Amino acid sequence: MSNEPIHIVGGGLAGSEAAWQIAEAGLPVVLHEMRPVRGTEAHKTDQLAELVCSNSFRSDDATSNAVGVLHAEMRLAGSLIMAMADRHQVPAGGALAVDREGFSAAVSQALADHPLVTIERGEVAGLPPAEWGTSIVATGPLTAPSLAEAISEATGQDALAFFDAIAPIVHFDSVDMDKAWFQSRYDKVGPGGTGKDYINCPLDKDTYERFVAALVEGDRASFKEWEGTPYFDGCLPIEVMAERGPETLRHGPMKPMGLTNAHDPETKPYAVVQLRQDNALGTLYNMVGFQTKLKYGAQAEIFRMIPGLENAEFARLGGLHRNTYLNSPVLLDSTLRLKARPHVRFAGQITGCEGYVESAAVGLMTGRFTASERTGTALKPPPQTTAVGALIAHITGGHLAHEEDGGKRSFQPMNVNFGLFAPLEPGAIKKPEGQKRFRGKEKAIAKKQALASRALADFSAWLGRPAEQQAAE
Repeated sequence: MSNEPIHIVGGGLAGSEAAWQIAEAGLPVVLHEMRPVRGTEAHKTDQLAELVCSNSFRSDDATSNAVGVLHAEMRLAGSLIMAMADRHQVPAGGALAVDREGFSAAVSQALADHPLVTIERGEVAGLPPAEWGTSIVATGPLTAPSLAEAISEATGQDALAFFDAIAPIVHFDSVDMDKAWFQSRYDKVGPGGTGKDYINCPLDKDTYERFVAALVEGDRASFKEWEGTPYFDGCLPIEVMAERGPETLRHGPMKPMGLTNAHDPETKPYAVVQLRQDNALGTLYNMVGFQTKLKYGAQAEIFRMIPGLENAEFARLGGLHRNTYLNSPVLLDSTLRLKARPHVRFAGQITGCEGYVESAAVGLMTGRFTASERTGTALKPPPQTTAVGALIAHITGGHLAHEEDGGKRSFQPMNVNFGLFAPLEPGAIKKPEGQKRFRGKEKAIAKKQALASRALADFSAWLGRPAEQQAAE
């Protein structure tokens, strides 16, 4: 085992967590953070793990919420980020919110005090050099241009996305298939397809006109000042297309041509919203062509006007913003190593995850993968039944590519959600005792509880905890 330090570039949530995991494994770490030598448009301090947007880590409910399950798994794995978040928690109902300054200062101090961690301030202008040996890049969505250019040179010009046009993603089991139907346009059978590869939601003339009016009038988020104005025809927001005329969408992403309503073959739809399978598990579907800058509340309200989506549950809502992230399913292996340069791993939002907790979780796993490799032990990713495992699987290959993308990237960043988890085994969802059938939303709640319970048990087992310890925890 080498005593040479493991170098980590980027002192955000992911880099800080990776450094902690490696140091706690007994290995020396050099953590490179360019602030304050070079600042960014978003950061305000030189603290490690600075929270640049919200101070919320979202739901802390580990019984029926995917984010809460991720919190719990990270705590089981000795996460520094979760420990400091718990220590600096502020009231936020069922969410975990933190005093942002106290939190960042505590993370910074913990790493500065660790005898195996060295913090170096200054920009790393390119990929870690070969002489550094094992290294981790955790530079986030605002990666410095020089490093981004070096990544592109090493991996190809399509390796990085600098502009993120996101369409909403819907949980399949929340779509009303009594109104929607499966069909590809003109019943075309593409590679691996069946001719029924899309979910189609039909709109009549009146519904379509009300929908277009709602899009035009909807409440919109403004661009951050560092994002510029990145509209271009390849990824116009759906509401901007609607403003170009009432028929624009009907001749664009909502065109009804080549489709026959399986529930009413005699009535031709005036417009159709298509949803395309988004993950290999078939649990998530992407609203085709629906990238948007509508605020989240407006999105949920307006998109539920679409027949078949009245009760839609969204795994992710849409957005349009500046983001730097890798085409990870192509470039990274299952333990987040860069295939072109296996001594380099990536962590955090640059890998294609969204959110504070997700970024830290990927950092945690990258640190553990790296430490186990250095000590000569093989560490496989957690199973996809766990929150951490589901997130890693999405980043490294769970997303589906599609022929109509013309060979361009289709991988998009994602928050953790139950749609990324492996499906439950038959019979795993139990009816309430004494009831013959589920009432209201009872089945959906029971499904989430079963997924959460299985995840925590499987993650504990992956960590090597005996059954008695799992029960106590």
